[in-house]
Amino acid sequence: MRIAFVLSCSVALLGAVGTASAQDWTKSKWGPDDEIGAANYMKPELVVKAAGLVKTGKTYALGIPVDSKTPAYPPRAFKVTIVQPGQAGIPGLGPSKTTYNDDIIEGWVGVGSQLDGLGHIGVEHVYYNGNKLLDFADPTGLKKLGVEKVPPMVTRGVLLDMAAHYNTDVVKEGTAFNVKEIEEVAKKQGVEIRQGDVVIFHTGWLSLIGKDDKRFGAGEPGLGVEGAKYLTGKGVVAVGADTWGVEAVPFETKNVFEVHQILLPMNGTYILENLDTAELAKDKAYEFLFVLGQPRFKGGVQSMINPVAIR
Repeated sequence: MRIAFVLSCSVALLGAVGTASAQDWTKSKWGPDDEIGAANYMKPELVVKAAGLVKTGKTYALGIPVDSKTPAYPPRAFKVTIVQPGQAGIPGLGPSKTTYNDDIIEGWVGVGSQLDGLGHIGVEHVYYNGNKLLDFADPTGLKKLGVEKVPPMVTRGVLLDMAAHYNTDVVKEGTAFNVKEIEEVAKKQGVEIRQGDVVIFHTGWLSLIGKDDKRFGAGEPGLGVEGAKYLTGKGVVAVGADTWGVEAVPFETKNVFEVHQILLPMNGTYILENLDTAELAKDKAYEFLFVLGQPRFKGGVQSMINPVAIR
């Protein structure tokens, strides 16, 4: 299903370019050859500490089921076709009459729960670590920054329940989470955001799928510009949410997807979209072991994902 996303303007990244010029964001602090960005924060000792958060063994699937009706940013679409190759007109293969189903996927990777890789968003055709579009983007796959380079994400996950903070089931579209809101919720929940964390926002927005797809796609609550700078300053590995774009839409300013720019090209911080956070919020599971091993599409920009939270 294609949904018309309403953008408040058509300004093409000019404001973000001005912001970028304030510092040389095109040079990664991990060196000129780095392709994994904030994943560098994940160290073995952090994995050991995160594993210590597992007390009950309860697991949470954070990915959502995907089909042809799943709302997605246009023109993205998706479908599955089931086939029985080589079996027409026969009872099966060989004396044991073996039969089987296979599936063919047709569609865009950026549908449903997804990981935005570092080759997804740029500023005037410049991407993470100064990689220029014409130098690394090829129709057959990215020559750099492909999602196959992203190491397994095994680290501490932090859930910030913004719906509880605003005392609502679904946070209003355009609501921006900045330093004040993030710190208030973290303090209320008794959690501290640390280097190497994956920070996830619960807003209730995902509950609109199948009930009000039009509203779901027309806007969303999410991370604000100031909040994005705050979290990247903390050294988080990734920022996720139960929304299609993680950042607040309508945007705070005339800049288009500026939060995406702050996270991906400027800081190498990954984005996790359309995560199912409802059960985590229900259980007040505010910190947990976060595990993600994404499909390693070579040269891919994004990956469909089903991260797992364990507590």
